[in-house]
Amino acid sequence: MTRRVRRIFFLFSSVALGWVFFLAYSSLAPFGYGESKYGDMVNAITVPERHITDAVTAVNFDIRGFDTLGEEFILFTSVIGVVLLMRRQKDEPAGDHEDQASGRIVSPASDAVRVISLLLIAPTVLFGVYVVTHGQVTPGGGFQGGVILSTAPLLLYLCADYTQFRRAVPRRLVEASEAFGAAAYILIGGACVALGGLFLQNLLPLGKNGSITAGGIVPFIDLGVGLEVSGGLSLALLAYLEELLEEKEQ
Repeated sequence: MTRRVRRIFFLFSSVALGWVFFLAYSSLAPFGYGESKYGDMVNAITVPERHITDAVTAVNFDIRGFDTLGEEFILFTSVIGVVLLMRRQKDEPAGDHEDQASGRIVSPASDAVRVISLLLIAPTVLFGVYVVTHGQVTPGGGFQGGVILSTAPLLLYLCADYTQFRRAVPRRLVEASEAFGAAAYILIGGACVALGGLFLQNLLPLGKNGSITAGGIVPFIDLGVGLEVSGGLSLALLAYLEELLEEKEQ
């Protein structure tokens, strides 16, 4: 395909996509206004019946918790696919992992990047843990907090090098955290069944409104999801760095 054909294809695709977006957004309600019977029901039962002050978390991990289980395993399966595609074959030549672009010069990270990245590691971990553990109180939860936690290894790589990154993020540890986090969702639901309830039925005390112990089983689900998301994204990052940098660092 020539460059001219690609440009023509891009032009027509952009126009078609823009028209679809225009049709979709033109029928939306004005900003700040919305009418939803489902939303009204959620707002009515979230605090009195779930003791959760963040309606999104109540929907994700309680009202439609079984659907969220499928969403979590979408990420789990995606990470497995990345690892399988990026893995090195035994008979694969080492030269295939080298950067073959001629004349390409990669500048090392500056001192400013290293210092800022180093200073941001601890606050990033602390903020990620906060978001995971307070999902039932404030906007956040396991998915959002897990993504924040997964940026800490990236900051470590930016302020150090690949060798130190591998020491701080062992492959077996991140694989175990992803697997255990994904299994925790199923184990919690199975425990509810074993105790005589339905799958993911909230059988624990709901706790006090506005506290991190509110929501019964929801805080435990949040912890498992946070562990799975942070472990999965860290594993994907590790797979990419192994593919691109392992030979050079050795």
